Amino acid sequence: MGLKHFIELANKMKMPVLGLGTWKSKPGEVTNAVKTALDVGYRHIDCAAAYGNETEVGLGLKAKIEDGTVKREDVFITSKLWSNMHHPDDVEGACRETLQELGVGYLDLYLIHWPMAYQRGKEKFPKDANGKFIIAPEIHYKDTWTAMEQLVGGGLCKAIGLSNFNLSMIQEIQAISKVPISNLQIELHPYLTQDNLVKYCQDNNISVTAYSPLGSPDRPWVKETDPNLMADPEVVRIAEANQKSPAQVLIRFALQRGIICIPKSVTPSRIKQNFQTLDFELSASDMKSLHDLNRNYRGCCLSWVDHPHHPFPSDISVQ
Repeated sequence: MGLKHFIELANKMKMPVLGLGTWKSKPGEVTNAVKTALDVGYRHIDCAAAYGNETEVGLGLKAKIEDGTVKREDVFITSKLWSNMHHPDDVEGACRETLQELGVGYLDLYLIHWPMAYQRGKEKFPKDANGKFIIAPEIHYKDTWTAMEQLVGGGLCKAIGLSNFNLSMIQEIQAISKVPISNLQIELHPYLTQDNLVKYCQDNNISVTAYSPLGSPDRPWVKETDPNLMADPEVVRIAEANQKSPAQVLIRFALQRGIICIPKSVTPSRIKQNFQTLDFELSASDMKSLHDLNRNYRGCCLSWVDHPHHPFPSDISVQ
């Protein structure tokens, strides 16, 4: 089975199947991570306003453009609209701020990060005196999408898509969209295989990107009692049998399903190892064994946000 290194989007753009994730990459680390990734051969960087590090990502990109390693058009850059900027009047300004921080003139792909709108304003995580998120349920993601479509017409981004939307929400957007949904970014790994959602998207020409493909063991709210995908005995067994790391096996699991994968790392050796997943293949039996680990476990469910547009309010992490 030959693995395609690009997936063609609905607008015919080619999106590299392997990218560098930047969630949780700290300022002071992420610039070098981006430079290392581009030197190794990555041509896809995944960003988001909510990560708070797009300026540092931009510095890494700028350095590699200036030294001739890449041209801007060589690198596929994804970013995401955060929840405090969902009002249609705020969408263009949010995109322009991301472009300024990244130091680029356009995005290749811009996603609505979550369907849940927060209170408008500069505060990304607005909370009341009791520490509860201040939400804006009157702002509907369908109206946000319509504003996103204007960005494509204005040349600020080439394609748009969704992140953390459930199937019914995706279908709502499809029913009103004038610009196709090019991509859906979701948590996906052997503990959360998302079979039905992946099939629907692939049947409808919506590419799928897997975030937290390693189970996000360093997520800020992780508990000691949470399952550790990287240490799962079956994952370890398959890694040893293939003379690969558990991380390489988990990345390859997504890639062989036709899913784009954006593992995060700031460690040069791991950035290089992750890129080498393009060069080996898991057997059908290995793929089945990994797939059979599914337990519908969601590490990134934001269960603490009480919002009528929460994409999976009753989808409690299963252990």
